[in-house]
Amino acid sequence: MKVALVHDWLIHMRGGEKVLDAIAELYPDATIYTLFSDKTKLSPNLQRHRIKNSFLQYLPGIKRYYRWLLPLLPLAIRSLKIEAADLVISSSHCVAKGIRIPEKACHICYCHTPMRYLWGFQDVYFNRYPLPVRFLIRAVLDPLRAWDRRTNAKVDLFIANSEYIRKRIKDVYNRESVVVHPPLDTVLYKPGGARENYFLAVSHFVPYKRLDVVIEAFNALDRKLVVIGSGPLESHYRKLSQSAQISFRGSVSDQELRDAYACARALIFPAEEDFGIVPLEAQACGTPVIAFGRGGALETVRSGVFFDAQTPEAVREAVARFEREHYVSEEVSRKVQRFGRGQFLENMRAAVAKSAPSCAAS
Repeated sequence: MKVALVHDWLIHMRGGEKVLDAIAELYPDATIYTLFSDKTKLSPNLQRHRIKNSFLQYLPGIKRYYRWLLPLLPLAIRSLKIEAADLVISSSHCVAKGIRIPEKACHICYCHTPMRYLWGFQDVYFNRYPLPVRFLIRAVLDPLRAWDRRTNAKVDLFIANSEYIRKRIKDVYNRESVVVHPPLDTVLYKPGGARENYFLAVSHFVPYKRLDVVIEAFNALDRKLVVIGSGPLESHYRKLSQSAQISFRGSVSDQELRDAYACARALIFPAEEDFGIVPLEAQACGTPVIAFGRGGALETVRSGVFFDAQTPEAVREAVARFEREHYVSEEVSRKVQRFGRGQFLENMRAAVAKSAPSCAAS
């Protein structure tokens, strides 16, 4: 069976890329199709695969401004020509599921989320821009929504990364889906190291992650906060920080991240996330989570407390509640072991075999 894998873009190894990495383990001979990529930032497993990029790969500095090319992305993904394939698996949070599918090939879409820019999160992404820019953005959203819906016809099976996304797929696309939770690296992420007196935030610095409410909360708390991550809003977040007890570490290695998880008092997770691998990684290291009580966190946070509003006041109140609790690292870690990579691979095989048996035949 010839297999093709599709992903929106490959310029880092975050949650979606870790899912692709696991799927690629199932299909070691598959070619990967993507809009643009940076092989140096990928896992050894993904680097071993042949990767075909769209014409966007050849635009200088594409990684700095690709978000502004949203209206062009459907054209770019359609420009990719998949060679003969019996099975196409798209790992999609933007336009990957819209790639042209070879005749008679089966298309399975592992959907991280219906495109956030289009469906329900427009204000989070675009409200910070001046009114004329927002007007232009809104002018292109309706055609993009229509295109996004049309591409559903070429998807034989949707796999959602959480129950939360299963419901969004039904609401937005009126399609049923099966749930396969993303893989947790339980080999790397495990308890170890002395607990230290700091709270931790790990995030890509983009608007919907809502790191701003954590920084504002800790501006008024006599507590240490360590922030790991990078992204477009980095300078804004550094300016927002008014406390000497808030420190930014930038991007770190996997081992450094594991150590930061394992030694923190708790992870602060303020986003309404589709699934959210970060809370699972922290808990696998024995560290409880203080999370916004919506989205995928409701399925993954097994040890910790929730807050019900994305405000600094709600975060501070949740920290106070957390400090009245007691957690045992080994027990925290044990509760999330069922999300391991082996379970993901087993569930993916089963989903393909049960829901699209013709795709599973080798």
